[in-house]
Amino acid sequence: MTTRLNPYLSFRDNAREAMSFYHSVFGGELTSGTFGEFQTSEDPSEQEKIMHSMLETDRGLVLMGADTPNGMELNPGNSCSISLSGEDETELRGSWEKLSDGGTVALPLEPAPWGDSFGMCTDKFGVDWLVNIAGKPAE
Repeated sequence: MTTRLNPYLSFRDNAREAMSFYHSVFGGELTSGTFGEFQTSEDPSEQEKIMHSMLETDRGLVLMGADTPNGMELNPGNSCSISLSGEDETELRGSWEKLSDGGTVALPLEPAPWGDSFGMCTDKFGVDWLVNIAGKPAE
């Protein structure tokens, strides 16, 4: 098996909703298991929380996420962003529209000085996204 580096997002009680949202953006297969199913918590209030969720797309994207247990601190912040980049403008613009809907656009998706189209947004779950659409190569 090839070693992979995957983003793993932490949430406070809304991992199921967030991962379902990302599934609607990117498609693919979403699998999730609760703390109760994995028998990893005796706290009754945690039994239906998501202990692990993984979204795998046909294009090779993998995104993981989970609810943070009640006894652990969650400090959302801007120390991590997820970057989407490629040449398929239709696909990437569609992802941008869905990710930015209900969120905050820090930099609109528009032509950048380096020749690509680039934008930055924070989605409605507080996750920062960078989208880069490759420009046409110089001839």
